[in-house]
Amino acid sequence: MSGWFQRVSVRAKKWSGRSVLIILAVSVLGYWMAFRLWGADPEPNYLTATVVRGHIENTIGSLGTLEPRDYVDVGTQVSGQLDQLLVDIGDQVEQGQFLAEIDPAVYESRVRSSRASLNNLRAQLTLQQAEQVLAERRLERNRNLYREKAVSEDVLLASETDVITSAARIEALKAQIDSSEATLDGDLTNLGYTKIYAPMSGTVVDASAIRGQTINASQTAPTIVRIANLDVMTVRAEVSEADVVRIHADMPVYFTTLGMPERRWRGTVRKVLPTPEIVNNVVLYHVLIDVDNPDGALMTSMTAQVFFVLGEAEGTLVVPSSAVSRASGKPRDEGQQTTAGRSQVQVLTDSGPQTRAVEVGVSSRTEVEILSGLEEGEQVITGFAAASLAAGGASRGLMSMGAPGPGRGR
Repeated sequence: MSGWFQRVSVRAKKWSGRSVLIILAVSVLGYWMAFRLWGADPEPNYLTATVVRGHIENTIGSLGTLEPRDYVDVGTQVSGQLDQLLVDIGDQVEQGQFLAEIDPAVYESRVRSSRASLNNLRAQLTLQQAEQVLAERRLERNRNLYREKAVSEDVLLASETDVITSAARIEALKAQIDSSEATLDGDLTNLGYTKIYAPMSGTVVDASAIRGQTINASQTAPTIVRIANLDVMTVRAEVSEADVVRIHADMPVYFTTLGMPERRWRGTVRKVLPTPEIVNNVVLYHVLIDVDNPDGALMTSMTAQVFFVLGEAEGTLVVPSSAVSRASGKPRDEGQQTTAGRSQVQVLTDSGPQTRAVEVGVSSRTEVEILSGLEEGEQVITGFAAASLAAGGASRGLMSMGAPGPGRGR
């Protein structure tokens, strides 16, 4: 038995030595293959952009609605049936043009009645003035008779009273005549209101009434038509409270419409309305922008994509914003103005990447203006290709498992 155990022990030792040799051989082979494939980091595959000259702008975007800058709702100040309506939507009208008429029959009858009452009062005044002349003559005669003791004192006092009473009646009639004249003027004015004229030149953009409709103006002045001057339009833009602090009067603006997104209309901010509109707890301020509309392409209630221009530059050096970083490592804020030494870029040269301080100007969401530090045509690094990043990751993975990396012994 002891011999058998000795033979087994010898064989086990031989197999253990062979296993160690096999493991070492496989390790060496794996090491050699790994080093051949990933033994050294590959050259980085940079993403670059060329420094070019172009246009750059920093803007605040919002949505707006178009409306005429100058318009008027033409209504009526009297009630009645709309007897005539001589214009329709889209018609061009001139200031003072006859537009519509309310049935004037009732108001004509009131004018005739007021005029007749006035004539009656004037006739009464004439009669009373004649009676006053008679009373004054009687008073003069009775005074002479009283001196001669031909009439009593009571007769003289009655004559004096008649003169005073006649004068008072004349004054009362004059007051009634003034009141009647005022009534007649009001009736004539209301009769004039039955004819409606255009208060301004422009285009009829809305008609709220139809011929034959009864108009009630007892509480409010009903609108017959709306006239607008479409030569100058206003964009009513909605701007959030975070952005409105950077918007001011006379600020340049451009916008596009849904129907013509390729065309830009330019204008200026007329005013920022101080009272906001709150929609779903979002505070929005209305900003009014005036723009010329000579060809009539802009129409009421169109939707506009509005861009308020905070800054812009033409024919300047421009690079992608991803190429520019703060020297401290913090990202730049959009639109931030910095000075040389506080921003930097990586320039790809024949000898490799080179860090360079630059002075930046206007910046947008995607681009930055370079005021100094770069030349047109130079290549700036904006990032690394995905293949380069993957290769670097694989190399670092092998290094963690024991494969040699750069600077380590092979």
